[in-house]
Formats: sequence, C-alpha cells, structure tokens
Amino acid sequence: MLWIILTVVAYLFGALANILDKFLLGSKRFSSAPVYAFYVGVFSLWAVFFAPFGLVMPSLSGLALCFGSGIIFLLGILLLYFAIGKAQASRVVPVVGAVLPLATFLISLPMQSEKLNLLQIFGILLLILGGLLISFDLPLKLGKKKFFSGFYFAIGAGILLAIAYVAFKNLSQSENFVTWYVWTRVGGFLGALGLLLVPIWRKDIWKSFHLHRKNKKQAFSTGAIFVGNKIVGGLSALLLNYAITLGSVTLINALVSVQYVFVLILAWMVSKKYHQIFEEKLFFWDWVQKIVAIGVIAVGIFFIR
Repeated sequence: MLWIILTVVAYLFGALANILDKFLLGSKRFSSAPVYAFYVGVFSLWAVFFAPFGLVMPSLSGLALCFGSGIIFLLGILLLYFAIGKAQASRVVPVVGAVLPLATFLISLPMQSEKLNLLQIFGILLLILGGLLISFDLPLKLGKKKFFSGFYFAIGAGILLAIAYVAFKNLSQSENFVTWYVWTRVGGFLGALGLLLVPIWRKDIWKSFHLHRKNKKQAFSTGAIFVGNKIVGGLSALLLNYAITLGSVTLINALVSVQYVFVLILAWMVSKKYHQIFEEKLFFWDWVQKIVAIGVIAVGIFFIR
C-alpha cells in the first residue's frame, strides 16, 4: 500500500531529524527547548511556498481548526524537545510513539472515524510493546526512580500530537491537502509567537538573537545544521501528512515504531563520536532485547497492513 511506503520513508526522515534535534539541544547550540520550538514554529512558514498548488481560504470554522491544531502540534513538539533535552532520543521517541496510536484510537472512538479490525488492533498492541521494549531496560528496576528524565514530557507530547493528527485527518476530509497543510503550519507559527507570552521563555528567545549576532561563526554553523534538519523534518511531515489523507491515522501513528529502529541505529552510530551528547551504551543483552523488539515491531506491521 502506498500509504505504508510513504509512512516508513517519513519516519526515516523523522528519525534523522530526532538525532539532529538531540545534537542541537544536547550540545547547547540552542539554550532551551522553548527557544528551539520557537525557531521551528517560525520556520514552519516555509509551507506557504505550496500556496500556488491549490491553497484556498477555508470556512471560518475550518480556519479555526487549522490554527488550533497547528498550535497544539507545536506544543506537542515543545514537550518532545523538553524530553529529548533531558534523555536519550532512543528512549524518548518510543514512549511518544507508544502513546500516539493509543491516544489517537481513543480520541477517534467517539467520532467513529477509525474502524479497525481485531488483527489491526492486535498489530497496534505489538507495535506499542515493541516500542516499549526498545525504550526500557530489562529487568525493570522498582527503585525510587522508575522512569527516565523527561518521561512525563514524552507522555504529554504523545497525547498532544495525537490530538493534532486526529484534527489533521478530519481536515483532510473537508479540505484539499495543500489548504489544510499550509494553514496548520501557519497555526504552528502563531503557536511560536505565543511562546513569547511566557516571560522566561521570551527572555531566552530574545537572548538567542543576541548570542547569534555575537558569535557569527557558531551562528552560521548552527543555522546550517538547523536549516538542514528542518528540511529533513519538513519532508518527514509532508510525507506523513499526505499519508494521513490516504490511510488510517491510528495505523500510521502505530507505525512510528519503525522510527524507533532508525533512531536506535543512528544514535548508536553517532554516539561513537558524540558520546557526551548521545550516551548510547549498549551491551550484548541490550542488543538482544532491541533485536527482539524489532522482531515484535515487524510482526505488528504485518498485522496492520
């Protein structure tokens, strides 16, 4: 199915974007998650270049839904960046992905917009299980600190992103792809401006302008990495949003487990050079657990076809 191919490619790009996000936040190229989210929201305006290919003005309610879902999406991304700034990307992304399909399915139930058979539901459960196996170390320790730093931010990110994706799916039923995609990105830009309403975040954002002017060499390299990252992330979002118009949003969100595999491999590769940022230390039994998890994910993908 075309939507599965598009989704897997989107998650490959998304995994690369996650790794670059961790590098930019972990290396302190951006001082905080709100600063990073602000630039991401501003950069999302690149979507207006699609305007000549079918952009129209939706109804007032449709425009409000576009703006609202775009703002919620940015807030979900903000919580994701908080989590990535505190923990390994290979731990954070699976937790977000485990929450995503479950929250999407529960949100969609009252609207009856997601009709899945028992095998597909079983496949979703396998994808969630596989994602958790990649994220957590076994055996689980029942000590004082049961979860990694940023765990609750990851949970919140998954819920907010699920709300946004369900809204995107509903918009795709009434608006053409270019229209809802562009206007939701404008909503993301409005969400970025909303971050300025929080005094401490506004101070950090303004300070980032000053720092970038002061150290032009680092600002240029950071800017180049950021722009490259957002191009990759933009391609991921574009493919994923288009896949949403073709297939089930619950199944597409469940397939995010594929992204865990990409994140794990990429994080392990770059940790050899940037170990102080990624800290991916895996021993024999860790790899056994990860390989089993990948197998569970593969079986889950088979059932949701």
